[in-house]
Amino acid sequence: MNFGGVVETVVTSKEFSLEKAREVLKNETIAVIGYGIQGPGQACNLRDNGFNVIVGQREGKTYEKCLADGWVPGKTLFSIEEAVQKGTIVCMLLSDAGQIAVWPKIKQYLTAGKTLYYSHGFAINWQDRTNVIPPKDIDVIMVAPKGSGTSLRTMFCEGRGLNCSYAVYQDASGHAEDKTIAFGIGIGAGYLFKTTFQREATSDLTGERGSLMGAIEGLLEAQYDVLRENGHTPSEAFNETVEELTQSLMPLFGAKGMDWMYANCSTTAQRGALDWAPRFREAIKPVMQWLYLSVKTGNEAQISIDKNSMSDYREKLNAELAAMRNKEMWQAGNTVRKLRPENN
Repeated sequence: MNFGGVVETVVTSKEFSLEKAREVLKNETIAVIGYGIQGPGQACNLRDNGFNVIVGQREGKTYEKCLADGWVPGKTLFSIEEAVQKGTIVCMLLSDAGQIAVWPKIKQYLTAGKTLYYSHGFAINWQDRTNVIPPKDIDVIMVAPKGSGTSLRTMFCEGRGLNCSYAVYQDASGHAEDKTIAFGIGIGAGYLFKTTFQREATSDLTGERGSLMGAIEGLLEAQYDVLRENGHTPSEAFNETVEELTQSLMPLFGAKGMDWMYANCSTTAQRGALDWAPRFREAIKPVMQWLYLSVKTGNEAQISIDKNSMSDYREKLNAELAAMRNKEMWQAGNTVRKLRPENN
């Protein structure tokens, strides 16, 4: 498919049907390891689509979620080690830190002919830091949904699909690509576009720290703060910064592009947006280049490994999230959301 003059490999269910996917994976036992962010969506979608799926999860709060979702101990629900032994496709859907921690315990069960599956290239791309080095006689593949596991599941239940990238790192069987695409169709991908583990890992970390999460929070905070510092009320500042963006404008440019959104706004808004977009681009691009370099060199990966491996990581994370939640902007958001017509 042609994207602005660049030809990319894209696969949809029209070229690779669900029936074909079932045929490709008919003899496989898919072991989903980890039931946190991606695990529930991928495991349940595969099960609903008729694939042979088991789950490996240690006991605790998340184990209770497995039971609530219908996974049966001793039949479709096992310890992590047992699931890896039983599975022919082992899906590493633990957190990046979790994958590093369990690797020494499970690598012995990744015997010849099996497949190691990822939804993020982190552990493999930075294996000099993670020490995750797969055996040479197994396939190593990836399907990376471009969204959370919750979105993957929700869209699947609505009859829609979430776009995913896919990659083959190691093709020991000679059939790894078909297996990868079949898996993507099985989890309910909208369309699949081809990448590499290296490109996925670097683009993913850049996006998370950039426009998808880090940069957008920073941008919203900056505008909200300037409005408040100049006498605007919390409600006005929040509406002009967040509410109008998420409730009115994002659906427009998500549907047909930024130019279409501009065309459906006032001429005053159009003029201001066209004039100021290049100024923001020039101000922000050096930061994005700095970010990409930090990702590419492995610095961001090392920060994640070091911090996520700390014994008190969860407590510190919860404290950071609470600090964000308690900022005036997001507290104002709580009030604004309650005033939406659907909530009254």
